[in-house]
Order: sequence, then C-alpha cells, then structure tokens
Amino acid sequence: MAKYAILIYEDPDFYATMSPEAWGAVIDAHDTFTKQVAELGGSIEGGAALASTTTATTIKAGGTLTDGPFVETKEAFGGFYVVEARDLDHAVEIGKLCPAPGGGVEVRPIVDPTANPF
Repeated sequence: MAKYAILIYEDPDFYATMSPEAWGAVIDAHDTFTKQVAELGGSIEGGAALASTTTATTIKAGGTLTDGPFVETKEAFGGFYVVEARDLDHAVEIGKLCPAPGGGVEVRPIVDPTANPF
C-alpha cells in the first residue's frame, strides 16, 4: 500500500453564506467519505480542514511576508486527507468520493523520503 494526498480545492465564497444546516450536510458528506474509504479497502492516515485563505501568511524567498495565500485563484486549497491505497488507480477511485461541493480534488502520491522520486 502507498500513501496519497487528496487535496481539496474549493471556491471559498461557496461557504461564506452557507447556512448551519448546509454546513452540517458538508460535514455529514465527509463522515460518509471516511466510511467509504474503509469499504474500498483503503485507510485514512490523516487530514484536516484549513482556515480561510484570509488567515494565510505567505513567506516568500528571502523571508518576505505577505498576507493571504501565495497565489490568487478562484479555488483555494481548503483541506486534505492522507490515504493509504493499493496504487494510484485505487487512490483516484477514493478521491472521486471525496466531497468538494465548491470545487474539486487533486490526488497526488506522497514522496517516500528514502528515495528520490524525481
């Protein structure tokens, strides 16, 4: 089994006016996702939701600090899961189940630090 990151990118404005009931539905969808991962034979090794991009601080080369995310985009990196899957195809199958109602997800292998993957 290998580890993969499922990176969640969404439009932050999608959540700005969300009702408490709609937020609860998003949380329920993620709870369902975590159960589906196990049903598919994978496992979740970690993950987290990230605070709004308005809380981000970017540190650029030379140590220059700027408020906000590194790049300006409509969709922002909003959270992630680390899953263990048989291979990339299995990780993509899992990733397709990940809720991202305001955007989409990216699946990327996690680098084994004992080998240079590049």
